[in-house]
Amino acid sequence: MPIDQTQEWQALQSHHRTVRDLRMGDLFAGDPERAKRFTLSLGDIRLDYSKNRITEETMTLLRHLAHAADVAGWKERLFAGASVNTSENRPALHTALRQRGGSILVGGKDVIAEIASVRGRMAKFAGAVRDGMWTAHAGTRITDVVHIGIGGSDLGPRMVVEALRPDTAPLRVRFASCLDDAELTSALSGLVPASTLFIVASKSFTTPETLANAILAKNWLLAALREESLVKGHFVALTSKPEMAQRFGVDPANIYPMWDWVGGRYSLWSSIGLPIALALGPEVFDDLLAGAAQMDEHFRTAPLEQNLPATLALLSVWYANFFAAETQIVLTYDWRLRLLPAWLQQAAMESNGKSVDRDGTPVRWATSPVVWGGSGNDGQHAYFQALHQGTHLVPADFLVALTGGPHRRALLANCFAQTEALMRGQDAAEVGPHKAMPGNRPSNAITFERLDAATLGALLAMYEHKTFVEGAIWGIDSFDQWGVELGKVLAARIEPELSPDGRIGIHDSSTASLIETYRRRGR
Repeated sequence: MPIDQTQEWQALQSHHRTVRDLRMGDLFAGDPERAKRFTLSLGDIRLDYSKNRITEETMTLLRHLAHAADVAGWKERLFAGASVNTSENRPALHTALRQRGGSILVGGKDVIAEIASVRGRMAKFAGAVRDGMWTAHAGTRITDVVHIGIGGSDLGPRMVVEALRPDTAPLRVRFASCLDDAELTSALSGLVPASTLFIVASKSFTTPETLANAILAKNWLLAALREESLVKGHFVALTSKPEMAQRFGVDPANIYPMWDWVGGRYSLWSSIGLPIALALGPEVFDDLLAGAAQMDEHFRTAPLEQNLPATLALLSVWYANFFAAETQIVLTYDWRLRLLPAWLQQAAMESNGKSVDRDGTPVRWATSPVVWGGSGNDGQHAYFQALHQGTHLVPADFLVALTGGPHRRALLANCFAQTEALMRGQDAAEVGPHKAMPGNRPSNAITFERLDAATLGALLAMYEHKTFVEGAIWGIDSFDQWGVELGKVLAARIEPELSPDGRIGIHDSSTASLIETYRRRGR
């Protein structure tokens, strides 16, 4: 039965009509224990979701909806390695990448043992490069690493390295993803070819943007080293197609495998995490995995009433489907987490930006909201204006570490004040219409003692599982991404048409005009 036809969905629709105009300020005034009752914890991660337009009945009805959607069954399938990616008939085993012990069979092979073997190779390699024991040609020590990838092969490791990068480290790690060669040129600025290592991350090793940048990197090395045999020792490949990497010129000993059962946006836990191990140390990468594994176990075993990822997902469904909120914002009050919203955009929107269910039938309900955000303190001087006085309802997540530098108290004061201001608002009768703020704007406050690798791993896994629960309720496949393919196909068709002597195919008048404009003026 479509989820919107269930009794549980219809009960929520009826409930929404009775509570939609409730004021959160009144709910707090009538219940001194509200914050305590709407707070969950795992380790030192604390989720205060009391500043939401909910009652105990709301959460009970949302949990009933989760039962109707068989969230528990889909969760069991996810961890067991069943084919939860229904359109491609494959499992989604990113949780296995951080699992310690046990076994999961895929195609008759124990993937846990295979993962442990690859992780061991990664740790050994990263340690040797960081210690100067692994060298390039002529015994040259590696001082700089440039990671080349795009999408999940870039966003995850880039975000983690930026979040946990120490002030001093034996290696400098930079990233390049964009097809605009200005980014790679910037990444190469000041580097010495003889002491630079390139990581090429592409599951298929056919990703156009990644290969284009890899070729530029290869030519940069060739111009300095002069011999192709020397260039070979400056490349590492992360791919599920080792034969393609070898054809490019990567030494087989420097190829680390990926697997079909790991989607790109979930791949930072796999060999795609090699730049994390290089930049931060293999032991930090292990801590990241351990934190994620702790959240996996919590998500797998905790009842819905105590489950952090499930609670976040239920609140998301509440606003997206019953309040028609089209966006959600993630605000990080920690500069080191400034790339987290970008990672979440892919994790959420590529996973759940779907308009058909698992059977291919068009859905009648909203799926993934638009996820956006950034540094909360900076946002206060920009888009917070729309959050406070705009016409759109935008549920918000605030994330902040409780310990840090000398400005931490001021930062925390700003973070906490914004959640209160969004909830409380400001009455027009007291301040006039231009200064009035309606308030009653929902938010979650996610706090943690400090931003370390284990905490970051747990936070990322929390959002992964939130996305999974949303998809289970909406009845969609959260693990395919066919929507990214059409543009790639058309780009491959258009590129030869941009040549001065290329034959222009059949296009709409706008696209044809753009092609002609480039042929006249571009170079």
